[in-house]
Amino acid sequence: MITTLMTNNKLSEPEEKEIIDEHHDINVLGAKVHNLKNIDINIPRNKLTVITGLSGSGKSSLAFDTIYAEGQRRYIETFSAYARQFIGNLERPDVDQITGLSPVISIEQKSTNKNPRSTVGTITEIYDFLRLLYAKIAIPYSYITGDRMVKYSNAQIISLILSRYAERLVYILAPIIKGRKGHYKELFEQIRKKGFLNVRIDGNMREITQHLKLDRYKTHNIEVVIDKVFIKENFKKRIGESVQTAMKLGNGIIMVFDDDTLTSDYFSRNLMCPISGISYNEPAPHSFSFNSPQGACPKCNGLGEICEIDIKKIIPDTTLSIRNGGIMPLGKYKNILLFWQIEAIARKYHFTLDTPIAEISENALGIILYGSEESFRLENTPLGVSSNYFLNFEGVINYIKKQGDIQQSKSKQKWAQQFINDLMCPVCYGTRLKKESLFFKINEKNIAELSAMEISQLIKWMSNLENFLDDKQKIIATEILKEIRTRLSFLSEVGLEYLSLARNARSLSGGEAQRIRLATQIGSQLVNVLYILDEPSIGLHKRDNRRLIKSLKQLRDNCNTIIIVEHDKETILSADYIIDIGPFAGNLGGNMQATGPPGEFINANTLT
Repeated sequence: MITTLMTNNKLSEPEEKEIIDEHHDINVLGAKVHNLKNIDINIPRNKLTVITGLSGSGKSSLAFDTIYAEGQRRYIETFSAYARQFIGNLERPDVDQITGLSPVISIEQKSTNKNPRSTVGTITEIYDFLRLLYAKIAIPYSYITGDRMVKYSNAQIISLILSRYAERLVYILAPIIKGRKGHYKELFEQIRKKGFLNVRIDGNMREITQHLKLDRYKTHNIEVVIDKVFIKENFKKRIGESVQTAMKLGNGIIMVFDDDTLTSDYFSRNLMCPISGISYNEPAPHSFSFNSPQGACPKCNGLGEICEIDIKKIIPDTTLSIRNGGIMPLGKYKNILLFWQIEAIARKYHFTLDTPIAEISENALGIILYGSEESFRLENTPLGVSSNYFLNFEGVINYIKKQGDIQQSKSKQKWAQQFINDLMCPVCYGTRLKKESLFFKINEKNIAELSAMEISQLIKWMSNLENFLDDKQKIIATEILKEIRTRLSFLSEVGLEYLSLARNARSLSGGEAQRIRLATQIGSQLVNVLYILDEPSIGLHKRDNRRLIKSLKQLRDNCNTIIIVEHDKETILSADYIIDIGPFAGNLGGNMQATGPPGEFINANTLT
């Protein structure tokens, strides 16, 4: 916002100079960064401008190290002094003046995210909308039986019991332990003090007596007997009270056991499998996030892979002895405590450091690799400690794990990494999510299956999704699907339809990462922004290059200014304005060779 002072209905001269017309050029005066030779240049606003020239001629020095650096510096200067002390002040680029500068966004190839949790879906925010979609309309299924999960209100549960078990004797039970080990002595005492007399333990009815306890090493199922009742309509009030008590004690789940057929059914206010009795929490967006404890696989913590030490890398040649370096992390024999300890183990298990590793017993080798709490006598050491014992030998593998810990130095982590393999998580199989999250489905697909699809397949799957939704789901999903489809189409337009949303960001090439960011910016619908890109056409087929150019022009048509550092002929000729830097590289470059629209530029006498 520009505040003006009026004098005789006219702006005063100093203030008049401060007002920049929105169509004014970006003026760069006296640019001397790196090899630039004090050049002056005008860049038209709201146009697609290509800066070209030989590699090393000064293109990036002008675009990124001058224009972008100054835009970034001015943005940082808008922060308070308190905020700037944490960020630090950026040095002003070596340029006399830059006017007409809009807010700048740089999209460089080197900006690939190295975070192992970052994927194409998270970068583009498409996965965030998918999580929202699944939280709102996905249908839950039991991971044990595959049946659809159900949930009831108390009134519905009472009505079902009255109709399903009419004129039959039933037990109304509150499940409190399911498939867990323990003696539960204290639990039984607590239940008894609350006034309950009986429990059902592993399918058998038992009276709660003093000091009742179970085998702590066996797995148990325990339900508290709330009521034993013959189901009749005039017992509805009693049944309702029993259901309410069972719900409270059973944490929202009750079991009804039929004494005639010896079968049981589960009922719950939560999402529940009516056969097995397992229940899910109400879904929320974080239930489908591998960056949240509520959704991440507990084995790999949402990474999709685990680190496992490879024994073959530790002992690559079993014909070698320990003295000759058969255990790779230890190297050859040294006169140090570690080898004295291994000699002590060898004496106890009747081998020497010169024994080939293949001939060492499995038990002894296991102690060397994994450690032991046994005591071993140190003898004939240079320190003269033959009378002492050493305890808790940690083992080679545990030592490697410690060195690979994230709290260790980078050099120690790198050393440990040579003995470690990255393997697909055996629990989630690379999907990164806990099993409950994978059993919420839309049109028979879970969120991991959608993320694994190529963008082109996902667009096709999304195009007719409404045909598989009911009226309520359609109303809820309308706006979410619109956002997802729009962002998917932008990715396709920049030639990335072969990627999947699950693709790890670390595996993307520089060109792919840059085009993903470009698609994200198109989707953001910002206006009056200056975008600077670094050779976005790298690695593209000619067909995809045309689609990229179309996307860049779409970004320009949203009232944005686009500057591209580029060598590609088709991109250069598609620009509204061309700037050629040269004539050669290094000290022989840095001069302005020619400027103008493509029609005029073709006739310029330059190497380009």
